Amino acid sequence: MKMLRVPLLMIGLLLCSQGFAATAQQNKMTTCNADATAKSLKGDERKTFMSTCLKSAPAANDAKTLTPQQEKMKTCNADAATKALKGDERKAFMSNCLKNK
Repeated sequence: MKMLRVPLLMIGLLLCSQGFAATAQQNKMTTCNADATAKSLKGDERKTFMSTCLKSAPAANDAKTLTPQQEKMKTCNADAATKALKGDERKAFMSNCLKNK
């Protein structure tokens, strides 16, 4: 009986966590569904709309934006590549660049 507790607990946790992890596709589906409902679409019109909506590119606010730290890293990395730095020189440059920007 004790040996069954751990696997059952793990399965329970996995099933519970599934509901909290919404993917981008699920968010897109929710948005498209709400739009179709707002337009009062039914039947074939709704199917066509949903298909087109789900295939379309993500909205600008859905696009991944870089954090300030990621922006720094990107800029410093590009500068290091332009200067063709390698090894310890590159490490020193990146460290200094990331501290100063």
